Amino acid sequence: MSVDTRLEELGVSDPDVSGLGDMDEPTFSGLAERHRRELHVHCYRMLGSFEDAEDTVQETFLRAWRGRATFEGRSTFRAWLYRIATNACLDLLARCRPRAATGGEVLWLQPYPDRLLDELPAGDADEPEAVALARETIELAYVVAVQHLAPRPRAVMILRDVLGWPAKDVAELLGDSVNSVNSALQRARAGMREHLPAERQDWTGGEEDAGTRELVRRFTDASVATDIDRLASMLRNDVRCSMPPTPGLYVGRDAVVDDWRASGFVGMKGLRGVQTSVNRQPAIAFYQWRQHEGAYLPLTLDVLRVTGGAITEIITFHDDQFARLGLPERLPADGA
Repeated sequence: MSVDTRLEELGVSDPDVSGLGDMDEPTFSGLAERHRRELHVHCYRMLGSFEDAEDTVQETFLRAWRGRATFEGRSTFRAWLYRIATNACLDLLARCRPRAATGGEVLWLQPYPDRLLDELPAGDADEPEAVALARETIELAYVVAVQHLAPRPRAVMILRDVLGWPAKDVAELLGDSVNSVNSALQRARAGMREHLPAERQDWTGGEEDAGTRELVRRFTDASVATDIDRLASMLRNDVRCSMPPTPGLYVGRDAVVDDWRASGFVGMKGLRGVQTSVNRQPAIAFYQWRQHEGAYLPLTLDVLRVTGGAITEIITFHDDQFARLGLPERLPADGA
C-alpha cells in the first residue's frame, strides 16, 4: 500500500495534517520524506556544510517522530518540520563549536550539487523574483556571508528573507518577541551587506549567458595546460581564491597567481577538466592521470563566480566531494 493511500485512509493530508500521534512510523516517515530536500537546503544555508545538513535533517525527523503527539495543527506540517529543523541547527551551532566565520574564510564550507537542487519543489517557479532569490541565496558567496552572522540572527534572516515567514511566526519559533525578531533581522541584513561582494545587487541569479560559458571553457582549457598567463588574463584585479578546509584566503590577481606558482601548479601534467555546476554556479572538476590506475582520478573542483565577464572568485574543493556531486570516480584513458 502506498503512503498516499495510507494517508487517505487515515484522513490525513499534507500540508493539513492531524492525528500524528496515532500514525504508524512508515506513514509518518513517508509524509516527512516529502520535505527532505527543502529541509536539507534550509539546514545547509544555516550550517554551510552538506554533511552537517544531512545529519541535522536526520535529527529533525527523529525529533519530529518522537514529538509527533505534540503537533497541534496550528501550523502546517511543513512549517512544523521547519521549526524543528531550525532549532536542531541552532542546537548544533551551540553545541559543537562557535560556527561564526572569522575573516573571509569558512573552512567547513562544502558545495551543494545542482542535481539535488533540481529536486526542490517548484513553488513560485513562475515568479522571476522568486526564482532569482532561490538561486542567489544558494550561491557560495551568500552561504559564506551567512556564516559570519551569529546563529539566531542567521536563523531570523533565512526564515524572514529567504523563506518569507511572518515576523510573528519567527518570534514564536525562537521564543522571542516580534520586536526582537525585527531587531535581529536588521542586524543580520547589515552584517550581510558587510560580507557580501560589492556587486551583490547586480547579480543575475546565477544565469549563465554565452559569454560566461565561453569564459568557463577557456578557463578549463588554460587550467589543463597549466598556462598561468592565460589564466591570469581571466581574473579580475580583486579576485578571491580559497580552498576549504585548508586555511588561506588570497585576494588580488597577483596574490592568487603567486600562490599558484608556489604550489607547483605550473608544469603539472596529465590533467583533464569536466565542466559541471554546483550552488547554481559554474564549476570544473579536474582529474589527473594516475599511471598505476590506468585512469584519470579526482583531483579538485573549482567553483567560479563570474562578474562582468571576469572571474571574481575561485573556491577550490578537494576530491572527496566528487561522489556526492554525482561526478565520475575515474575517467578512462584518452581515446578509451
